[in-house]
Amino acid sequence: MIKRTLAEIAAMVKGQIHDSVKDVMVAGVTNDTRKITDSNLFVPLQGEKSNGHDHVLQAFERGASASLWEHNQPNPPEGAALIFVEDSLKALQQLAKAYLNELEAKVIGITGSNGKTTTKDMTASILGIKYRVHKTNGNYNNHIGLPLTVLSAPEDTEMLILEMGMSSRGEISLLSRIGQPDAAIITNIGESHLLDLGSREGIAEAKMEIVEGLKPEGVLIYNGDEPLLINRIGEVASRKISFGRSITNDYYPADIQPGQDEMNFTIEKEGMHSFQLPVLGTHNVLNSLAAIAVGREMGISYEEIARGLRELKLTNMRMEVSFGANGEKIINDAYNASPTSMKAAIELVKGMTDATKKILVLGDMLELGPEEAEYHYKMGELITEEIDYVLAYGNLSVNLAEGAKANLGPERVFHFEEKEELVHKLKELTEPHALVLVKASRGMRLEEVVKAL
Repeated sequence: MIKRTLAEIAAMVKGQIHDSVKDVMVAGVTNDTRKITDSNLFVPLQGEKSNGHDHVLQAFERGASASLWEHNQPNPPEGAALIFVEDSLKALQQLAKAYLNELEAKVIGITGSNGKTTTKDMTASILGIKYRVHKTNGNYNNHIGLPLTVLSAPEDTEMLILEMGMSSRGEISLLSRIGQPDAAIITNIGESHLLDLGSREGIAEAKMEIVEGLKPEGVLIYNGDEPLLINRIGEVASRKISFGRSITNDYYPADIQPGQDEMNFTIEKEGMHSFQLPVLGTHNVLNSLAAIAVGREMGISYEEIARGLRELKLTNMRMEVSFGANGEKIINDAYNASPTSMKAAIELVKGMTDATKKILVLGDMLELGPEEAEYHYKMGELITEEIDYVLAYGNLSVNLAEGAKANLGPERVFHFEEKEELVHKLKELTEPHALVLVKASRGMRLEEVVKAL
């Protein structure tokens, strides 16, 4: 993590301090008084309902050695180690960029509608075979989280992997300009954030902003199966690498063989190479191709890449396999959902042949805009006879249930407004060697269903 004197940090953010505190040492940065450790710099941020300046004294009581303080805020605590700035958020972002410039790390930026976190984990596992890696933790992928991720990186970090999320135009541009990636990945263009951006075309434009901070010699790694990206690539980057299912891509799977709990695949690139991925789904094979491309760019051999993928540990609730009390296999993919990712999950379950019974537990997909009901209905229509039961949860998933009834009939499709009722029915249906997929947007909290099983 960043370790500097207050004088050094003040210079990095162009802030002002009193001479009496210039030698105070700072170790690490936080904007949350609940997470303060000794010698942290506290960053008081202003939100719609709160003002971080109201918690500065508490931050010092909990062990912070210094704090930012905006010039226009009244009554700064006397005698405290403060750095006076115009805007705390901008100072945080400026500090992260300045710290990153002092590191010798290569930066990999990752964005996309789906698969960002999985691709981040894969890339970290591959690069970790050879380098000291620091990556985005949890959902620290926005205008606050990304700077905090940078500032938590050890001084000897060699590879810094930054996930870049967004909800509106301009956010990826900001994150990319802070991170200044050596390699930028766009996993895909889906339907998440249609409510804010209006169309898939608008989403593609927003994701393409990742090239705005790309180093001049940097490489753009993009999904070459997506026309919305292909049509926008042009001369946006001096070096470009495509990945996807089609053989027209630079990296594509020559063969894919699903296993019981893993995916086995080969690629034909500088020879033939085989890989085992300890996570299910063809979409995850495609995510791994982007990570493989980064690995090769950073000098990782194919043998080392194969080892990195075998040793992969994914962030929780992303195709996470566990077993219930009745002996059923549970695939917990409840972290998030969009039509693209839910379709991939449904197709995965339809193709699995080792289950005595296949049950889909599906919740609402959020932030899809005015056509959200139609998206849910069409998702239901994709569920065919390979699936035994569908248990839908949430207001929007009424439409998904209606779409599913067209193929399965009403006796195999159920809709619930209460999780307790859903869990009760699900326990009635499970049995040894049954398969249960649980998927929904994060706000539906369907991991509670997995825990109940």
